[in-house]
Amino acid sequence: MEKIWLKHYPDAVPAEIDPDHYSSIVDILEQSISKFKNNVAYINMGREMTFAELDKQTKAFAAYLQGMGLVKGDAVAVMMPNLLQNPVSIFGILRAGLTVVNVNPLYTARELKHQLNDAGAKAIVIIENFAHTLAEVVEDTGIKKVFLTSAGDMLPAPKRWLVNFVVKHVKKAVPPFHLKNAMAFMDALKAGQSMPYKRPELTGDCIAFLQYTGGTTGVSKGAMLTHRNLIANLEQVSNILEMAIEEGKELVVTALPLYHIFALTANCLVFVKYGCRNLLITNPRDMPGFVKELSKYPFTVITGVNTLFNGLLNTPGFKDLDFSGLKFVLGGGMAVQRPVAERWQAVTGKVLLEGYGLTECSPAVCITQPDIGRYTGSIGYPLPSTDIKLMDEEGNEVPPGEPGEMYVKGPQVMKGYLNREEATADVLKDGWLATGDVARMDEEGLFYIVDRKKDMILVSGFNVFPNEVEEVAAMHEGVAEVAAVGVPSESTGEAVKLFVVKKDPLLTEKDLIAHCRKHLTGYKVPKQVEFRPDLPKTNVGKILRRELRS
Repeated sequence: MEKIWLKHYPDAVPAEIDPDHYSSIVDILEQSISKFKNNVAYINMGREMTFAELDKQTKAFAAYLQGMGLVKGDAVAVMMPNLLQNPVSIFGILRAGLTVVNVNPLYTARELKHQLNDAGAKAIVIIENFAHTLAEVVEDTGIKKVFLTSAGDMLPAPKRWLVNFVVKHVKKAVPPFHLKNAMAFMDALKAGQSMPYKRPELTGDCIAFLQYTGGTTGVSKGAMLTHRNLIANLEQVSNILEMAIEEGKELVVTALPLYHIFALTANCLVFVKYGCRNLLITNPRDMPGFVKELSKYPFTVITGVNTLFNGLLNTPGFKDLDFSGLKFVLGGGMAVQRPVAERWQAVTGKVLLEGYGLTECSPAVCITQPDIGRYTGSIGYPLPSTDIKLMDEEGNEVPPGEPGEMYVKGPQVMKGYLNREEATADVLKDGWLATGDVARMDEEGLFYIVDRKKDMILVSGFNVFPNEVEEVAAMHEGVAEVAAVGVPSESTGEAVKLFVVKKDPLLTEKDLIAHCRKHLTGYKVPKQVEFRPDLPKTNVGKILRRELRS
């Protein structure tokens, strides 16, 4: 497929990037520390951390890890929400020459045990709220050292004492646990300050992150993302966003957890490179609290998923915030729905940009241009140094306008899945990554996601894409959230079923089906509607269709 999208790149955006511009992520961090040492890097619960302090704390943690006898490439897990301890842990591990294993704090004991063993993790930094889960399985893993932290540990006294007291004794959010070989994370930082630190010799081929996929098609797999993969993606995204970002002046709202690849790259790494501030939101599910936090800061960038934006729009007080400094908003992780995007622009005056990526691509593949005037439903053009082809079931490329499975090639594509040669071979074919996503390309080279291949609903032999049905249903004023899945049907093989959270309590199944019939061809119209108080979601807010199907 000809790269026709290159004709539409802005003049300042190159067709190719240099993935070896930096030797490692540590190189990027050190350059930013040198250049922006007095700038604020992170804000959480009112506490600001400068790049100079980030340097001191991460170097101390790196020294302690090296002093434990860990050697280059060893894996260290991080299991916590967005707290200041999180970037300190991540960059400390990288500065020690080690590999970061990001862990979802909501994992069950079984899921945690699998991931720690699969990654071969030697140590873990964990918030005490979830230490009881680790305690169940730690003896059956290779974990030699546990670093424990509490939510308020990096806040100044007396706020530190108050936050930790409330979390433990008022909210009772720390179940009892017993862990051997555990030490306070803050004690490790203090001890590391008097220990020698040796800067590791890292190359682009060294694995920076073991980023685990959600396990929707079986056991969770660790995507091996090298320093070169992440640097390439930073360079690719930077070239697009540079027209909107000013060094040292932006404040990005980081509500998605840093253990998610979207927030890790788009927020943590990109804005560290540019010497900007990251506002870490610890609990974005507390929407009133989230809006209150936003009211305190002159934010200029927000990233998130569709459900996050929808939640903000439906939270009292959000529409009254000051959006005058907001430069751009980026949605990813799941499809952005047109009704949400259009309402977002009406409320904030800013276009909700959409990007597309996946864990295996570090993650970004496509992004819409920051100067786009309105939401178009497109995921934009492929990033520099990125190639895409769309394939049919027979392995033939499809012409523009036709849907096909998206294959991606570029320097951001993972090294493979850890210890899973067969699974790697299933998705990496001659340098091309089979994404499992169905997309189409228009005559201008803009791409549109049609749906996940495995979420496709087959009605009487016709493909029905859940995203399309969901978008139509979401147009109804009485719908707050919606998901579409396929259910067995004697007459058509499968039929479309909607799961809906109401905005209007008077909304009926009959009303919604009639609404869908106005906008969809017959076989796409839902046959069943089930109303629920909420929908199952991942910790980043992505609706879990597979749970609804089961």
